[in-house]
Amino acid sequence: MKTNWMLFAGLSIFYVIMTVVYWQVGGDALGITGLMLSAGLAGMVGFYVWFTQKRIGKILPEDNTSAEISDGAGELGFFSPHSWWPLPTGLSAIASGLGLIIGWWFTLIAVTSLVICVIGWVTEYEKPLTASSSH
Repeated sequence: MKTNWMLFAGLSIFYVIMTVVYWQVGGDALGITGLMLSAGLAGMVGFYVWFTQKRIGKILPEDNTSAEISDGAGELGFFSPHSWWPLPTGLSAIASGLGLIIGWWFTLIAVTSLVICVIGWVTEYEKPLTASSSH
């Protein structure tokens, strides 16, 4: 992970430098905005990977040059076997885009639906507190 966050931090710095060069050459506002957003995105990914590496606090097999393939074996995480939430989330996102064409009222309904779907998707496997376990 050490190499990963350095790669994204370097990419973010590169995009900032290219933005300045593009602005000095006389680039248009859309290109400057796109390059700055790319720098921000690379910076956010780099920060997330750096933060995750600091939280884990150990050397991963990917960073160890003498690691064996079996060092990376084990559970990779929890992956949902089935979920219906991606379907309404995608439909709500499409409706949000269409709402920009149809009218503000449709956009409002679609964005509200999108927020509900994202909350449902994120909290799909959360267990509610029961009365006996609340104390």
